Amino acid sequence: MKPIKREPLLYMLVLMAAMAACSGPKGVVAIEPNGGAPLLEDSISYELIVLDPGFESWYLLHGTPTKYRSQSYYENWNHRYVSEWNHKATSPGKHSFFQPIHGYEQGVDYGFELNHKLFYYFQYVERELKIPILVNRPATL
Repeated sequence: MKPIKREPLLYMLVLMAAMAACSGPKGVVAIEPNGGAPLLEDSISYELIVLDPGFESWYLLHGTPTKYRSQSYYENWNHRYVSEWNHKATSPGKHSFFQPIHGYEQGVDYGFELNHKLFYYFQYVERELKIPILVNRPATL
């Protein structure tokens, strides 16, 4: 009886482990207070964390000041988007892209920059990744 070579099996397991490690979660967005020190309630700043390597370069090209709208415009759309996004994330079915967005609550002032960037992340997902979130989207950017 010939001995079984285990080297190919070992290489295959290492390759599979490496592939699993590289395929991180998609559609992950978090909104967290910026900095570690406790701050006064009215001086809290927030940070948008997007774990999608393609978004930052896309945002630099599309999120220009000439396309700015009011903070309330972005807040209104973001509340709709976050609500639908979280609904898709918690619904069983074929919405594997969506992970719940934590930290975006109605009535909290996240500032213009965070709302602008979050709004453009949703645009990036719908227009570039071709993953629909809302049925009635804002006008073309």
